[in-house]
Amino acid sequence: MKRVLVGMAALAAAFGLVACSGGTAGSASGGGAVPAAASVPTTSASAPTSSSAAPATSSTPPSTPQSTSAKPKPAPKPKPKADPVSTADVPCAAAAAASGTSACVDISAHRAWLLQDGKVIYGPVSMLPGRKGHATPTGTFHVLSKEKMHLSKQFDNAPMPNSVFFYPGDAFHTGSLKVYSHGCIHLSATSSLRFFNTLHIGDVVQVVP
Repeated sequence: MKRVLVGMAALAAAFGLVACSGGTAGSASGGGAVPAAASVPTTSASAPTSSSAAPATSSTPPSTPQSTSAKPKPAPKPKPKADPVSTADVPCAAAAAASGTSACVDISAHRAWLLQDGKVIYGPVSMLPGRKGHATPTGTFHVLSKEKMHLSKQFDNAPMPNSVFFYPGDAFHTGSLKVYSHGCIHLSATSSLRFFNTLHIGDVVQVVP
């Protein structure tokens, strides 16, 4: 009787296992639950992040601070002022003493100058005075008038460019440096233009023998 009861208990246990698996007895397939004892704990396969990675390096060299001990460039030396032209060879004391512009004429040397406040600003330049019988007057005079193109009525309207009159009928003007005048002072075209542009009415003109 005891053996019969043991056999029945074993049969009941086998029937209960078949009912939980959802299949027939002895089947190895199915989607039943896995016993808890067979479960394996999940582990992380990722390697821990290392904090010892080498820092990025820059290819640009560190800047070097400029030296504050650099010497400043020396200031350029001022150019020496040009010495004023000497008036030692100008024989016109009155013209050299005059303020403003003035003119000096040396008849015997056939030379002429322009001065500014006693300093030579132009000359000496070549000139020719009046011929015999029509000598250029000597002395200290003043500019009376100026005329860019004067026509001499006395000599058939002869042209006298750049005329600067300092005595009635006598003037500086463009003329031949090979032919003596009738009292005027002949200058080259370049020199007469300079005299015309520089001298003003009232300026001193000194003519020495």
